[in-house]
Amino acid sequence: MASGAIGERVSAYRRRRGLSQAALAGLVGRSESWLSQVERGLRSVDSLPVILDLSRVLRVEPEKLIGRPWQLAPNGDPAIDVLDEVRGYFTRYDDLLDPEPKGPIDQAALRVTIAQAHQTYQAARYGAAIGQIASMLSTVDQASRGPTAARDKELMLGYVSAYVVTAKLLTKLGATDLALLAADRAANRAMEIDSKVARGMAAYQVVCALLRADRSDDAEHLAVKMAEQVQAGARSDRPTIVSVAGALWLIAAVIAARRMDRDQAWARLDRADHLAGLLGEDANHAWTAFGPTNVKLHRISVATEMGDAGEAVRLAADVDPAQFPEGLTSRRAQVHLDLAWAQAQRKRDAEATLHLMEAERTAPEAVRYNSLVRELIREMLARSGKSQTSALNDLAVRAGVID
Repeated sequence: MASGAIGERVSAYRRRRGLSQAALAGLVGRSESWLSQVERGLRSVDSLPVILDLSRVLRVEPEKLIGRPWQLAPNGDPAIDVLDEVRGYFTRYDDLLDPEPKGPIDQAALRVTIAQAHQTYQAARYGAAIGQIASMLSTVDQASRGPTAARDKELMLGYVSAYVVTAKLLTKLGATDLALLAADRAANRAMEIDSKVARGMAAYQVVCALLRADRSDDAEHLAVKMAEQVQAGARSDRPTIVSVAGALWLIAAVIAARRMDRDQAWARLDRADHLAGLLGEDANHAWTAFGPTNVKLHRISVATEMGDAGEAVRLAADVDPAQFPEGLTSRRAQVHLDLAWAQAQRKRDAEATLHLMEAERTAPEAVRYNSLVRELIREMLARSGKSQTSALNDLAVRAGVID
């Protein structure tokens, strides 16, 4: 059996098979830059289907490839079981059976419900948020079928916002098929409204869902083109437009980093930084969490994505998570999640564990429902062997990595 972490094993078995990185990447439906990052230990493999594809092409047993027992292999998302009600709502298509609205909708109450869903999501209370989704979507769908709904711009904006937060949550929980469906419904309705904000919000969620589905080229094209369109209307007296454009540039920067395009990644961060300066504050317009601190956080994320762990740690010294507006718990935790990944890249697992514990203290579900975090923990467990600390082992249990 080849020794080392999964990236080293993939590299060894690839060379044994006489395959180039480009060839192997193509055979498993991934980019060459992704495989390069895996082999260099900058990115792990957080998907069991991908491991099975790699093992099939490389003609090795999956356990030999991952170097550990199956119970420590990527095993899906612990949130999947709680999605039954939401999946049922999407797959029943009740609207086809009963297309008539059931009565007047209290639009003020609906707006409050949608706002609460966004707030619960941003607080990283994903279990509570998923419990709100089916009822919220049922109400917003009924409201959109009213005789005057198509002319009610505020109601249609509410529809887009409801499906946007649904797509956010489903993407976070790894339900890619449902996330794409929710983002598509938001996008279709946004195209009927004369609103760059609605189109930008919907586009952002389509981008996130496409990334989760490994459609990075399509995601990048949409993110950049929509960012350019929305930014054309950005002015200091239009903070929501500024925020949506900035959020799109941030996700576009992350995509560039994933394909190791350093120049594009930093250039897009600079465009976001300019918009953050135009905004002039850390805010949360259109539920984007956009502002100067979020741009700084994304600089850490981009550096980590490209394997510049030392740069990520250096940049973190300039980030104060307390600057995020109240309620953005997930953003505060993300600083520590990025630093945990950076320290793990440096093989400083004790520091990585401390950052994961701090992220868990800040937002427990941001750790438990994060596939990258779970695979990061698996890699550290594999490296530590019998010398693993009780802190890491206990964290692995709480994150659902081991029983």
